[in-house]
Amino acid sequence: MEQRRLGRSGLKVGRLALGTMTWGRDTDQHEAKDQLTAFLAAGGTLVDTAAGNGDGASEEILGSVLAATAQRESVVLATKAGISRRTGERVVDTSRRALLDSLDSSLLRLGTDHVDLWQVHAWSPDTDLEETLSAVDHAVSSGRTRYAGISNYSGWQTARAVTFQQAAPTRAPIVSTQVEYSLLQRGIEREVLPAAEALGLGVLPWSPLGAGVLTGKYRGGTPSDSRAASPHFGRFIERFLDDRSRRIVDALCTAADGLEASPLEVALAWVRDAPGVTAPVVGARTAAQLRASLASDRVTLPPEIRGALDEVSAPPTGYPES
Repeated sequence: MEQRRLGRSGLKVGRLALGTMTWGRDTDQHEAKDQLTAFLAAGGTLVDTAAGNGDGASEEILGSVLAATAQRESVVLATKAGISRRTGERVVDTSRRALLDSLDSSLLRLGTDHVDLWQVHAWSPDTDLEETLSAVDHAVSSGRTRYAGISNYSGWQTARAVTFQQAAPTRAPIVSTQVEYSLLQRGIEREVLPAAEALGLGVLPWSPLGAGVLTGKYRGGTPSDSRAASPHFGRFIERFLDDRSRRIVDALCTAADGLEASPLEVALAWVRDAPGVTAPVVGARTAAQLRASLASDRVTLPPEIRGALDEVSAPPTGYPES
């Protein structure tokens, strides 16, 4: 697998990342171990999790698998802090106390003394940005993380955070941003991608398959064993089951037929090679599903195919982005 620099940092990662959101919920430890083994065998390196995934269950499973396989040194380990669930409700807390407490808990669950990339999971208007970033500085200076990133920040939020860190050489630089990006969700092209390019950030797209809709499996309805039928993920998928999405999926399937590839492979290749992207974060419930995603590494889209997919999925733009 091709290795790419994460933004302007010296860190290199494989051009596909392994996401672990389902681990501890829909994916048990045995299946998780098979996924990690397949991922590393394919040349992947970046494994992404979050403290808020399954209330820490994802990190616990990942830590157990890394210990069982002795693969910690082979993995670029990334996690996030700032989102948790209390009594079933999503809570965003990016205070210094909450972030550093979360990081310490993550390290315990992961069974390591540091992560390679620590990301602030979301922006919060309830905490001054300077306080949030002071936690980032401390995490880096104390050795708890090697690099820092952000996630789900808008364009202006990205610019403000990165510029603040770049203003003084003693502050820890932000090297990456993790945001949703796929043929079905191209909103980051308006402001986040231009900001990332100008500021030298690596872009890690999450949900590059549009919550699985871009595999084509929903063209004939909702399979009973699919994520759309799951109480955990159903609401994330319903937003992509409209007429616009159907047109995009139809075009994707036509392109896949012409390339003798699967819609999944073509959709991943489109995101993977989009300008500014370092590595899409690919999640799977099973090792078989992950291997299907890893097969996209063999696919390169001809300019004509990319152009056709760009056209059918183009997001609306206007003043002032355009």
